[in-house]
Amino acid sequence: EVQLVESGGGLVQAGGSLRLSCAASGFTFDEYAIGWFRQAPGKEREEVSCISSSGGGTFYADSVKGRFTISSDNAKNTVYLQMNSLKPEDTAVYYCAARFAPWDVLNVCFTDGLGSLVHYWGQGTQVSVSS
Repeated sequence: EVQLVESGGGLVQAGGSLRLSCAASGFTFDEYAIGWFRQAPGKEREEVSCISSSGGGTFYADSVKGRFTISSDNAKNTVYLQMNSLKPEDTAVYYCAARFAPWDVLNVCFTDGLGSLVHYWGQGTQVSVSS
């Protein structure tokens, strides 16, 4: 059974930090690019960041560049999103997502994100940033 399990969300004051984790199971981790999307109430889902299947490529939305850092631990089949200098506008449900992209095919997560070709989704974790 494929699973993407997010954790690490919570309530934090503006300027604070959180680290989200996405633990993957049920598929070959190093064949997938994995990333994070978020959706705030009343807004469209937005892709935040992703990391290529090799770990050599990363993508960030302009809204989080310089504040968020994505990383992966292949030994633990886990992707992390370190979020610093959080702002109230970062408040959203954050979803982990995986796209089949072995050997960095199509350079997924080098210049663009996962896009619409996501194969698996997690259930989401709430991040709330107070002003």
